[in-house]
Amino acid sequence: MASMTCHYYSSTLMRNIALNIIVPTPTSNEQIVDENTQKQYGYETGLPVVYLLHGAYGDFSSWIRFSNIERYAQDRHIVAVMASCGNNFYQDMAKGDKYQTFFTRELPSFIRSIFPVSKKREDTYVAGFSMGGYGAWYLALSAPEVFAKSASLSGALDIAGLYEQALSGTVDSPFSWDAIFGNPATLAGSDKDLFELYARCQKNGLAPELYQACGTEDFLYQMNLDARKRMADLGANVLYEEGPGGHNWDFWDVYIRKVLDWMLTE
Repeated sequence: MASMTCHYYSSTLMRNIALNIIVPTPTSNEQIVDENTQKQYGYETGLPVVYLLHGAYGDFSSWIRFSNIERYAQDRHIVAVMASCGNNFYQDMAKGDKYQTFFTRELPSFIRSIFPVSKKREDTYVAGFSMGGYGAWYLALSAPEVFAKSASLSGALDIAGLYEQALSGTVDSPFSWDAIFGNPATLAGSDKDLFELYARCQKNGLAPELYQACGTEDFLYQMNLDARKRMADLGANVLYEEGPGGHNWDFWDVYIRKVLDWMLTE
């Protein structure tokens, strides 16, 4: 396994940025000359790739530091890519950076040009936790031609509802709502609303497959139950799972394995 930090200049964000990238390589007990091993490491045709998004207060190092993603990616022969977004919900901000453009256009193009990943939509995935759970669905639903599957772990999936909770003080809010969204009071039914985005994808005949998981002790559990019902009412293709756990890495480290297995299942 090759695990590396890559620094490069992003023309979208207009600054140097850091990425963490995991590329599976043959281990000591494998022989690259073996035909089956060569098929597992399809560098010429391109390996499947997952873009992993962090939550609030996190950055590109979160997955490497707090989960066993290196081993999980190696075992499944999948490339994993991690970049930072700050506390900005993966948006093209009203006043700030263009993160949606970066994560859906520039970053996949850069990764495909440098690393041995597949250029096919059906091999390109995105997953995240908490704020990144919203971000994973948002990026996939706003650019369904890029991502075939998207997974949310403990996601803040109702962005309009989260804003209302932030206003009332019932949840922590490290977010600059006006800078990110312009007028956050109009989020419901907008192109930032996951339910509206899914309806648009459905109308256009191209929607990614979705995965959703949340711990039963998570403070976002009720929001996830409500989101599950709203997506079901839309006829969305969502695999839902839940289990004991809170809003923490004990839960996410278990469920990212389920996510990767789901992504790699045809």
